[in-house]
Amino acid sequence: MSEGNGESQGYDGPVLYYTEAVIDHFTNPRNVGEMADDEADGYACIGDPGCGDEMKLWIVVRDDRIAKIAFKSYGCPGAISTSSMLTVLADGKTLDEARRISDDDVVNALGGIPANKQHCSLLGVQALQAAIADYSRRLSAV
Repeated sequence: MSEGNGESQGYDGPVLYYTEAVIDHFTNPRNVGEMADDEADGYACIGDPGCGDEMKLWIVVRDDRIAKIAFKSYGCPGAISTSSMLTVLADGKTLDEARRISDDDVVNALGGIPANKQHCSLLGVQALQAAIADYSRRLSAV
């Protein structure tokens, strides 16, 4: 802003725009928390070294469905909101349905996220896939 004349200069940098759904899932994330080792049937911890985001995800499986899902996400609003939405999309789904959830599904359910934050949606999808794989390994080990 220039001094004295009330005129503002244009901002040439990138503008981040979050939809109402992204803001809602960031400020009121769903399914946040941890599960004890003996409660969870599958677990994953996925990180993105490029930006420092990390997501931990736990699932409980009953009758081939995700009966309970919880996450902890360390990162920006994009990482937290996409993690929250991912858990909403996966909760109650069969394992086959959950395996088919894509990062595009997460982004679309949020009404879009800034292009420079779209990698965040992949973090949750990767964590879900890894937690399902962990569940399958545990099941076959029994």
